[in-house]
Amino acid sequence: MKRKLLIRDLTLRDGQQSAFATRMNQSQVDRVLPFYKDANFYAMEVWGGAVPDSVMRYLDENPWDRLKTISDGVEGVSKLTALSRGRNLYGYAPYPDEIIDGFFKNAVANGLNIMRIFDALNDVDNIKSSVKYIKKYGGIADCAVCYTIDPKFEEPKQEAPKKKGFLGSLFGKKEEPVAVSTYKPVFTDDYFINKAKEMAALGADIITIKDMSGLIPPSRVSSLVTKLKKELNSNILIDFHTHCTPGYGLASVLAAIVSGADIVDTVIWNFAGGPAAPALELVYIFCQKLGVELDINMEAVAKINEKLYGIRKELDAFDAVKQFPNTFNPLTDTLPAHVDKLFDEAIVAAKANNEAGLIEACQAIEAYFNFPKPDEMVKDAEIPGGMYTNMVAQLKQYNALDILEDAMKLIPSVRLDAGLPPLVTPTSQIVGAQAVSSALNFKNGREKYANASNQFVSLVKGEYGKTPVAIDPAFREQITGSSQEIPYDVSKYQRQDNPLLAEFGNVRLAIDEKEELLLELFPLVAKNFLKKKRELEFASSKQQEVVEEVVVTKQETSTEVEPDGYVLESPMPGTIVTFKVKEGDAVSKGNILFVLEAMKMENDVESEFTGKVYKTYVKEGDIVQAGQPVIKIVE
Repeated sequence: MKRKLLIRDLTLRDGQQSAFATRMNQSQVDRVLPFYKDANFYAMEVWGGAVPDSVMRYLDENPWDRLKTISDGVEGVSKLTALSRGRNLYGYAPYPDEIIDGFFKNAVANGLNIMRIFDALNDVDNIKSSVKYIKKYGGIADCAVCYTIDPKFEEPKQEAPKKKGFLGSLFGKKEEPVAVSTYKPVFTDDYFINKAKEMAALGADIITIKDMSGLIPPSRVSSLVTKLKKELNSNILIDFHTHCTPGYGLASVLAAIVSGADIVDTVIWNFAGGPAAPALELVYIFCQKLGVELDINMEAVAKINEKLYGIRKELDAFDAVKQFPNTFNPLTDTLPAHVDKLFDEAIVAAKANNEAGLIEACQAIEAYFNFPKPDEMVKDAEIPGGMYTNMVAQLKQYNALDILEDAMKLIPSVRLDAGLPPLVTPTSQIVGAQAVSSALNFKNGREKYANASNQFVSLVKGEYGKTPVAIDPAFREQITGSSQEIPYDVSKYQRQDNPLLAEFGNVRLAIDEKEELLLELFPLVAKNFLKKKRELEFASSKQQEVVEEVVVTKQETSTEVEPDGYVLESPMPGTIVTFKVKEGDAVSKGNILFVLEAMKMENDVESEFTGKVYKTYVKEGDIVQAGQPVIKIVE
């Protein structure tokens, strides 16, 4: 009897998120759904991750409709899967059980079958509620162990002066460069296996090795898959998830297959490779040669791929690499002898645990088909590609790309100070943003943590959960004002405001439980999305023509001369989350004036002056640029 390998197709979620900034709209999804029904994948990842946020923020579409439409389209042939961040779901703060319960009830009711649940700290306590509620409503709990590596510290140049804070602060102690010899590895095989066992004890149906950065080499995959198959109950399926960015992806997937993985994650040809996962079609060839059954209708896959070619052209503005693979269909195209030999050589190397030979053969295969080359920068830096691009974007906004190298060098010490979190959403953004801020601080003569983001403070405080290593109490006191670990208290959670909209017929902003959940999980984005929706509904109910704006605000000219005062500008590009003061309020230097979201981090912006708020130039939800006036304060 042939061994069967299950395939989780990532094309409609992780694939398009990694390669095209999650900009695939519903009409594009609809074009491929009829063929997905015939393709017979074990599972299709179609939701979660950045999808709910992006479809509202950029496409004016309803995330719940996206899930339900796909569910109706595939008619139960494939299980639908999504990704969520444990107790945080899609936000930056832990949610109480009532929110998690309601979320899973509605997700399953709208077609979700499997939830892949991970925690950015690998804190198993943070996934308990999600496991409980996905299973309560008949879904499958897929618990992901986030793969990460130990930091590598640069040896300082002897002739260079030791700059306070640079590369330093081992657990917040004296600011000196960390010697490699003083660091004991944390992320061993035993670390990951023990995490998987804890998840299995919670009731996990699937355990996924989640390599969000593509940094796991084939030999480590072989070791982990082999040990998981040995240590866990045989009823628990082992899945392997990776990306191709640094060049290990295809080789590591083959290593997982040879080592006995039950499921591997792939993307269909025209969306595959580069920042995304390996191509299904290449995995299909390997399985044919290995005698492993896929049970997938590759003719239907070819039809999906044909549609994806046109869709990718439409997404050109968001294409991360703008490099199409060569046209190929494994059912109809014959491989040249030298390429066919590469597949055989890769299999031999995988079985012999010859990592160098396996990587070389797989990279040669991908090069032949014109998939993107390995990103050497990401490979050398050993951080997620998205984290790197976020840091570059931040520094471009600050006109400070010259300190990129300094910011990169700070990542290991910032990460270690904060308890060595794995670099996955949201901790990768938190650590990356703090490394940039710290590099800017040094450039401007300030202390390393002079302006820690709200999220970094919360991470150090303990609100995100238990970090892999303990945070030094002295460092915690420096950052948070208290040496004590203070977990997030969900009993103090306050539901988002759901106001009556008088201008649209006195309807609530969110009119049902699903919309209320959108407000809870994506407060700023959902507020704008739902307000537009209510506006259009109101216009339709009045049988008026829908115009760009139903309510037009007249701009009155004023001859009033503004008094002299202090204008506080936005320190960086971002979105105004909320104002803490209003016009007429008295403020003192150091008072928080507003909260600015930049690069997915929330930053409290403090007053540099004492006086009275004379005017606010923008409103909540507005996007502002660096240097744009926000508030005027007069004495």
